[in-house]
Amino acid sequence: MIVNAQETSPRTYVDRILEHWHKDEDAEALVQGAQRLSRAEARRRLFRLGQALRRQGLAPGDGVGLFLANRVDSVLVQLAVHLIGCRVVFLPPEPGPGELAALVEQSGARVVVTDPLFAARAADAAGRSVHAPVLVSLGPCELECQDLLALAAECPAVRPEDVRAPGADEPVTVLYTGGTLGRPKLAAHSHRLYNMLVASVEDGPQGSGSAFFPAMNPGTDRVLASTLLTHGSGHLTSIQALVTGSALVVLPEFEAGAALKVLREERITTTMFVPPMLYALLDHPECTVGALPALRRIVVGGAASSPSRLQQAVKVFGPVVSQGYGQSEGLGIAAFGAEDLASEGAQRPELWRSCGRAISDTEIEVRGEDSAVALPVGQVGEVCVRGETVMLGYYEDPQRTAEALQGGWLRTGDMGYLDAEGYLYLVDRAKDIIVTGSTSDNVYSRVLEDFLLTLPGVRNAAALGVPDEEYGEAVQIFLATAEGADIDPDEVGAAVTAELGELYRPRKTVLLSQLPTTKVGKVDKKALRAAWTSAALHTS
Repeated sequence: MIVNAQETSPRTYVDRILEHWHKDEDAEALVQGAQRLSRAEARRRLFRLGQALRRQGLAPGDGVGLFLANRVDSVLVQLAVHLIGCRVVFLPPEPGPGELAALVEQSGARVVVTDPLFAARAADAAGRSVHAPVLVSLGPCELECQDLLALAAECPAVRPEDVRAPGADEPVTVLYTGGTLGRPKLAAHSHRLYNMLVASVEDGPQGSGSAFFPAMNPGTDRVLASTLLTHGSGHLTSIQALVTGSALVVLPEFEAGAALKVLREERITTTMFVPPMLYALLDHPECTVGALPALRRIVVGGAASSPSRLQQAVKVFGPVVSQGYGQSEGLGIAAFGAEDLASEGAQRPELWRSCGRAISDTEIEVRGEDSAVALPVGQVGEVCVRGETVMLGYYEDPQRTAEALQGGWLRTGDMGYLDAEGYLYLVDRAKDIIVTGSTSDNVYSRVLEDFLLTLPGVRNAAALGVPDEEYGEAVQIFLATAEGADIDPDEVGAAVTAELGELYRPRKTVLLSQLPTTKVGKVDKKALRAAWTSAALHTS
C-alpha cells in the first residue's frame, strides 16, 4: 500500500504556509503591482508548479537552480521546489558567465529555472555544465526552452504526493557566497534553519521575534520584500511573511521613490533593507516624518550600518528600526530589536554601533588568529558562531568547509569584539582591514566609514586600502555627497585625524554623486577598486 507522505512526514514550513492558505481563502497572499493573488489562488498555483517540476523528471533530493528576478512567481517556484522534496539552489544575478557556469556545475542542479530576462545567461551557464541540466523559463522567452508557467497551467491543482522528508543533515537550500574564479562557495543549509524560523514565530501568542524574525500580527501584517529573493535576506523576509500568514508584497527592483510609493500605498507594516537602501530612502524628499504611518518594523542588515543614519531613521520613522547581523553561512547571528535599540541607545550611545546580541540558540565568541580560545571582552578578533542557523558546510567542498567550520564553530571572516553584556560590535571584514603606517597598524574601514557619515553633506562613504610604496597600503575614501554640498577634502582629512588619529587620515578623497552598489544593494568595493585609477573620477 502506498502511504501519502504528508500523513507521516514531519510538519515543514511549507505545511505551515499551506495551513494559512487553506483559511480565509479570499485574503491576499502575494502582491506585485497589479498582480494580486488570494490565498486560494496562490495555493493552486503552487500545487500546479510542483506538478510541473515533477514532470521534468525530478526526484526528491535533486537540485533545482533558480535564476530568478523579484516577482510573485519566483516566490511560488521556490516553495514548489521544497514542496516536492528537492534542493533549492539560488543563482543570483551578480556572477559573471564563468562563475555562473561553475556555480551551476558545482551545485549539480538537474533543472535550471530562469526568468525570461536572464534566459540567455542561464542557457550559456547550463550549456557549459557537464551535468547538462534541463533549462525551463518562468514565462515565455526567445529561447527554445519549455515555459514552466504554461506547463503548470495544464497540471492539476492538487498537492504532489509521496514526498519523503529530508534527512537531518541533508542540504535543502544552497546560497552562493562568493569564492574564487571558477570555484564558487555554496553555503548549504538543512531544514533546521526553517524549523528555527517557524519556532521563532510560534513562540508566544504572536511570536516574540527578533531583528531577523520580528514579531508579527498573524493575518494582518503586510511585508515588503525589497532585497533579492535569491539572496538570504530576501529569502528569509519572504518565508517569514508567509509562515505567519502575512501578505507578501514583492518589489521588482529597488528605487527609493518607487519603494516609498509601495510602502505607502500597500500599507506595508514590515520590511527589510540593506543600509544603502535605507540611506537612499532617507535622502528622498518625500521621506518625511509621518509619511508611512502603517510601518512598524524596518530590519536593517546585510552590511554594516552607520549609527548616525540609524538614529536619523528613528527620528523619521519612529522606534521601528531593528538591526540584524548574518551572512550566507550563518543566516541569523545577532540582533537588536527596535524597541531595545531606541531605548537603550538613548542611554548608551555606543550601542548604535552594535549589531545586538546573539539570537536564541546561537553562541558568539571572538577569537584570535589561529586560536580556539575566546578573547577577553573588548578585544578585537574574528567573530565565530555556533547554532542552528549555521550552514552544514560548503556544498561539495570539504576542504573549504573544514577551513570555515572548526569544532562546530563557524569562522565568519568578520572582525569585531564583544562588550561585557554580550553586545557584538563589528569593525571590518578580515579581508578589508587596511594595514598601514610605519608600524603596519590596522585601520578598520567600518570605524572610518561610520565617522564619515556623521559629516555634513555626506550621504554614503566607503574606505579602501590602496597600494602605497612607503607603507604598503594607504587609506583612500569615497564619499557620496548631497546635491549642492561643498565638501573640502582637506577639511575631511583634518576631521578624521582629529577624531580617529593620524593613522586614519585618508591619503586621497574621491567625491561622487553616488557610490556603486551590488545587485543586493551593498556598496560595491570591487567596483571602487577597479575605478581607483580612472581619470573620470573627481579626485583631489
